[in-house]
Amino acid sequence: MDAAFWQACWQQNKLGFQLAQPHPLLQRWLPQILAEQPRLTEIVVPLCGKSPDLLFCQALRPVLGIELSDIACHAFFAENQLAHTVTTAHPLAEQGFIRFQAEALQLLQGDFFQLPDSRVNANNLIYDRAALIALPLEMRQRYVEKLDNWLEQGAVLLLISLEYPEEEKAGPPFSVTSAEIEQHFAKRQIQLLEQVDITGQGFARRRFETSRLCEKVYLVQA
Repeated sequence: MDAAFWQACWQQNKLGFQLAQPHPLLQRWLPQILAEQPRLTEIVVPLCGKSPDLLFCQALRPVLGIELSDIACHAFFAENQLAHTVTTAHPLAEQGFIRFQAEALQLLQGDFFQLPDSRVNANNLIYDRAALIALPLEMRQRYVEKLDNWLEQGAVLLLISLEYPEEEKAGPPFSVTSAEIEQHFAKRQIQLLEQVDITGQGFARRRFETSRLCEKVYLVQA
């Protein structure tokens, strides 16, 4: 589950996590949250891939996506026919990032964990649909520590998680329960906005042979 694993997924086109349309829970909740908190002037999307969620977010606020795979970054702009620039001459180049940009939407291609905490602040909404659930427990802890640093600075997290009986399937995507989320963000305010039973419907392009499958969307903030 290291960087090489995810690079191989893109190289081999193993994209079972990819949606064809923006996530319904994002469409339902993001406009409301932004209306209620107008200070949130930019959306940050960790491990964003080539998700159509990026375009939905960009229609509402400027977007910063962080993605490991250059294949994903090139594919996002090509498939959406977006004129863009690619440059290594930008403030985060020293951290190894290449910047892809089309107007108010930019993707930083590189190692998410190298992104300086100072890049995210109280004006940011962090959106996570399939990043946390893509990581095994040990990596989830490291990932959450970075998110928590951003929350400490006043950012807000919109998080979509997935739950199923762990003994019935090996991830990714992994089951991340409400109890685990409460443990990860013990110092924060956690609001369960909605839960949707998707048993029998599968997850993105994948069919799940599990007795229960549920998506939950949370708002997490300081």
